[in-house]
Amino acid sequence: MMSDVAAKTALVTGANRGLGFETARQLINQGWTVWVSARSLDKAKAATDALGDAARPIEIDVTSDESVEVAFEDVGLSGDGLSVLVNNAGIDFDSDQRPATADLDRVQKSFQTNFFGAWRVASAAFRLLGEQPHSVIVNVSSGAGSLEGMGAGQPGYATSKAALNALTRQLAADLKPQGTLVNAVCPGWVATDMGGGGRPVAEGAAGIVWAATLPTDGPTSGFFRDGKPIAW
Repeated sequence: MMSDVAAKTALVTGANRGLGFETARQLINQGWTVWVSARSLDKAKAATDALGDAARPIEIDVTSDESVEVAFEDVGLSGDGLSVLVNNAGIDFDSDQRPATADLDRVQKSFQTNFFGAWRVASAAFRLLGEQPHSVIVNVSSGAGSLEGMGAGQPGYATSKAALNALTRQLAADLKPQGTLVNAVCPGWVATDMGGGGRPVAEGAAGIVWAATLPTDGPTSGFFRDGKPIAW
């Protein structure tokens, strides 16, 4: 567990269900205060009601500049600081598409959340993160975005996650001087609403929490599953 933080506060996007909810739950169990974001405040409040007093609801639509700006103003005004950002919000595992005939409007929507959404949130968060002696950004990616094994499936999802992996490398280099570690994590195929099957959600979330709680000398600019490096 991270031992050299001033503010033991995290923010998880898309945290009202699935991996995001379980990531928030595991962080809270380790003594963290967690901002639980959802696209509507009602959904965020429903999640925090289930998570307890260490969970704080916040409305964030990662596709909206205004929504993200307002949310991080509120986080900053809380006075509790921010040490960890988990970019978890993601959409559309489009296994019914192939790249040659893909609906590009649908692909663009995937990019708006999976790639630009994460970038938008990271840009809004980096100043708060930089106020801490040590901070972390975790981009929840997927093995589908690995160039080494990429085929023709999930064209919108896979390419947006590949772009997120590239952003991870750039952010890691850019934010290293301020003491912010930035890594991508593949949780594996997990039994979420979007995934539709796979291993227990808790197992996938554990790898995200591992990356979120890395110490100062932990890795940065990496791509991991279950705490082990995987191919870009």
